[in-house]
Formats: sequence, structure tokens, C-alpha cells
Amino acid sequence: MARIAGINIPQNKVVSIALTYIHGIGLYSSKKICKKLNISETTRVNQLSEDQVLKIREYIDSNHKVEGDLRRDISVNIKRLVDLATYRGSRHKKKLPVRGQRTHCNARTRKGKAIAIAGKKLTPLKK
Repeated sequence: MARIAGINIPQNKVVSIALTYIHGIGLYSSKKICKKLNISETTRVNQLSEDQVLKIREYIDSNHKVEGDLRRDISVNIKRLVDLATYRGSRHKKKLPVRGQRTHCNARTRKGKAIAIAGKKLTPLKK
């Protein structure tokens, strides 16, 4: 089992796809890593030798910020924005979209499940 950056990457997947299971490495970065280390992108993880897995692990450790370090940096950056009371920080605090998206009819993913608000009952007009 290949364990890179604290993640067990799937054995039966292609290397370029399997590396994307690591937080902080996308498809572009994984292809760049494969090209840099002269590993075919179409090779499956279970076909990699121990030496190749070690090369990938060392390259990622030295050149990429992944998993816990990346998550910590992101949370520190968000905390900084909240502490400075910037507009973006206030949006993070209220759990609303940060980058200018509309919220009137969308943003369900960020705002959470819709809450029904009981309206006033309309009474007929008296004459």
C-alpha cells in the first residue's frame, strides 16, 4: 500500500489520478510531478516500485504544502481576516459566500438547508 503525505492512495488507480486524493494536489500538479520524476501518468499505483513511491513522497514533502500544513495555513488566513474585521472576514463569520455571489435565490450550499419562516395569516378585509 502506497502511503504518501499521510494518505493511503488507492492501488488500482492511475498515478496521476491517485495523487489527487492528497489535499493540496490537483490534476495539474499530479501530472507535473509525474513528468518531473519520469513516471508514466498511465502507470497504476500497484505497478510502482518502492523506489518510485519513495521519490514521489520525497518530492511532495520538499516542494508542496499538503494536508495538515495546508489546512492550518488556510484556517489561519481566514482567522486573520475575521480578526481584522474585513468584509471578507465578516462574510466568513456569517457563513455566507465570500466572493461576490448572489444570495437571494442561491447559495444553498454555503447557507445550509432552507428554513421555513412562518408568515402572517392573511385575514379578509372587513367592510
